[in-house]
Amino acid sequence: MAKFTITQLKSGIDRSEVQKRTLKALGLTMHKTIEVEATPQIKGMVAKVQHLVRVVEN
Repeated sequence: MAKFTITQLKSGIDRSEVQKRTLKALGLTMHKTIEVEATPQIKGMVAKVQHLVRVVEN
């Protein structure tokens, strides 16, 4: 299965509570990079915070 490399580039401060919880659920903090499986659930989470993160498909 494909993987995503996700890096948070912008702060979650002054964002909606849903976006803050999504970043936390993904395990992201500023400039932290994670690698996750490209499941439908992860794709949906990334779509909610796409303006705060950079996503690279591996």
